[in-house]
Amino acid sequence: MKKIYIKMINTKTDNKCSVLSYATKGSSALDLRACINKTLRFESFQTILLSTGISIYINDPNISAIILPRSGLGHNHGIILGNSVGLIDSDYQGEIMVSLLNRSKDTFYINPGDRIAQIMFLPVIRPVFKIVDHFKEETKRGKKGFGHSGNI
Repeated sequence: MKKIYIKMINTKTDNKCSVLSYATKGSSALDLRACINKTLRFESFQTILLSTGISIYINDPNISAIILPRSGLGHNHGIILGNSVGLIDSDYQGEIMVSLLNRSKDTFYINPGDRIAQIMFLPVIRPVFKIVDHFKEETKRGKKGFGHSGNI
């Protein structure tokens, strides 16, 4: 079992914002919570940066973490990540912040401790590159790019 170091940054709010745990035995990611002192009014088409109250130190260049949106917030309320996906490198030790975008036409309210995103830890492959003049084999797809199959 790999150990990831966690540090509680914001001690001025209810500690439930800093809790990291898997919701179920089969969960792949952990919920990140809003570490705020009071309910936040989140206007339509506004982007905000929220504290999670924690920092992590992965300390292994073969592991990184990604911040992912919560599907229910996106589908039901139009609340998505402002940067699509966030990447946390193994040597980053700062606070985990979550950029949120309210893409809906409605005002949304975020309460202290609300689940706002997810964090997932993934293996990192750091390849060695070899510059070549041509590839040894040509695939059926070859150089065909976006929409190459005609099934857009």
